[in-house]
Amino acid sequence: MARSLKGIALVVTLGTLLSKLGGLVRQLVIAAAFGVGAAYDAYNYAYVLPGFLLILLGGINGPFHSAMVSVLSRRPRSEGAHILAALNTSVSLLLLLVTAVLVLAADPLITLVGPGLSPELHGIATVQLQVMAPMALLAGLIGLGFGSLNAADEFWIPAVSPLMSSAALIVGVGLLWWQLGSGIALPAAAMSGGVVLAFATLVGALLQWLIQLPALVRHGLARFQLVWDWRHPGVREVWQVMGPATLSSGMLQINVFTDLFFASGIVGAAAGLGYANLLVQTPLGLISNALLVPLLPTFAKLTALEDRPQLIARIRQGLMLSTASMVPLGGLFIALGAPIVALVYERGAFDASAAQLVTGLLMAYGLGMPAYLGRDVLVRVFYALGDGTTPFRLSLAGIGLNVIFDWLLVGGPTPWGNQSPLNFGAPGLVLATVLINALTCVALLLALRQRLPELPIRAWSIDSARLGLAGLTAAAAAWILGVLVTWPSGLIGLMIQIAGPSLLGLALFSLVGKALGVAEVDALTRQLLRRFRSR
Repeated sequence: MARSLKGIALVVTLGTLLSKLGGLVRQLVIAAAFGVGAAYDAYNYAYVLPGFLLILLGGINGPFHSAMVSVLSRRPRSEGAHILAALNTSVSLLLLLVTAVLVLAADPLITLVGPGLSPELHGIATVQLQVMAPMALLAGLIGLGFGSLNAADEFWIPAVSPLMSSAALIVGVGLLWWQLGSGIALPAAAMSGGVVLAFATLVGALLQWLIQLPALVRHGLARFQLVWDWRHPGVREVWQVMGPATLSSGMLQINVFTDLFFASGIVGAAAGLGYANLLVQTPLGLISNALLVPLLPTFAKLTALEDRPQLIARIRQGLMLSTASMVPLGGLFIALGAPIVALVYERGAFDASAAQLVTGLLMAYGLGMPAYLGRDVLVRVFYALGDGTTPFRLSLAGIGLNVIFDWLLVGGPTPWGNQSPLNFGAPGLVLATVLINALTCVALLLALRQRLPELPIRAWSIDSARLGLAGLTAAAAAWILGVLVTWPSGLIGLMIQIAGPSLLGLALFSLVGKALGVAEVDALTRQLLRRFRSR
C-alpha cells in the first residue's frame, strides 16, 4: 500500500507540477500584458461564476471527482461505463439550464457580484460572462470523467489537464499582443482584451474535456449515448455523496462571491486577489493533489469497523504531512512576500503599486495555508464515510461568518456605504477566509470524533503546535536575514534574496521539528535528502 501511494503521489505531483508551471507562465503573461487594468480586473468578476463551476464541479478533489472516486472504487469496474453515462446525461441536462441562465442574466449577475464596479468594468465583465457561460456544462463533464479515471487508477491525464487551459490563455494573449503591441494595456483596448481572455478561457475548458476522452475509451468507460437510469444503485450512491458535497463546496465558493462584493469598492483588489492566489495555489495545488488524490480512495477502502486503526493512521498521516508542508511555506510567504511578488510579477504593466497590493494579500494568505489544506483532508474523510451533510452544514454556517468577518476586517466604506470598524483593506478579505478555514477545521475534527471516538485529537494538537513553533522560528530567521543583508539588485539579486533566507528557514524548520519529536518532519526531511542525493 505504501509503495502504491508513493507511486500515485509521484505521478500526480509530476502532472500537477507541469500544470502549475503552465499556470504560472499564464499569469506572468497576463500580468505583463494587463497589470491590474480594466480588462483583467473585469475578468475576475466575470470568471467568478463559470470559474466557480469549473473548480467546484470539474476540479480535482472537487465533489463530482470525489464522489465518483469514492463510489467507483468500491464497485465492480464493469459498472463504471453505465454509471458514468447515466450521470453525464442527467448532469448535462441540469448544466445546460445553468448555461442558459448565465447567458441571459449576465448583466444582473455581474451587478450582484460586483455592485461597486464602474460602468466600463461592468460592461466588459458582462460580455466576458456570456462568452464563458458554456464552461458550466463542460465543468460537470470534466469532473465526472476525471473521477472515473482516478477510480480506474489513471492519474496522469487528470493531473496534467489544467495545462490545456493555461496554454489556451497564453496563446490568446500572445496573439492579441502580436496584434496590438504595447497598446494592449490601454483603456481603448480593454473590451477587446477582455473578450480574448474570456474566449481563451472557454477554449481551455473545452480542451480539458477533450483530453480525457481517449483515456476513458481505453479504460472502457466511454459510452457516447444518453442513459436515463436514476435507479441504478451505483448512480444513486454517487448522487447521495455528490449532492451534499456539491452544496458544501458551493457554500465555500459563495465566500468568494462575498469577498468580491466587498472588493468591488477597492480599486484593483479583484485583480490583486487573482495574482496572489496564483502564487499560493501553485505550491498548494502540488502538495494538495499529491496528498489527497492517493488518500481519498484509501480512506474509502478503510471504512469497515475492523479497518478503523488503519483509517485513523491514514487520517493522521494526511493531517500531519499537510501541516508539516504548509507551515514553513506559509511562513516564507509572510517573511519574503515582497521579493517573491517582485520576482514573479513586477514587469510591464505590473508596477510598484500593484506589487505592494499583491504583497499584502500574499502575506495574509500565508497565515491560512495550514488550515486550508487541513480542512480539505478532513472533508475527504467525511466523503469517504459517505457523509457529505456535515461539511455542508459547516460550510453553510461559514457563509454568515464570512460576511461578518469581511465587514469587520476590510475597513473603509463597504459597497452599501457603511464604515467597517477595522482597516486591513484588501488583505482583510483574505484574513476573513483564514478565520473561517481555521474554525471549520476545528468543527470538522470535533464532528469526526463523534464518528471515530478513538481519534487522538489532543496528541495531534500538540504535534501541530510543535510544527507551528518550528514554522515561526523558520519565518523569523528568514525575515531577519532578508532585512539585514544588502542583496544585489536586479533579477538575479531577487532570486538570491529569496533562495538564501528560504534555505535557512527550511533548514531551521527541519531541525526544530525533529528536535521537538514530530515524526512527519523527520520523514519529509529524509525523503527530500534521499531524492536530492539520488539526483
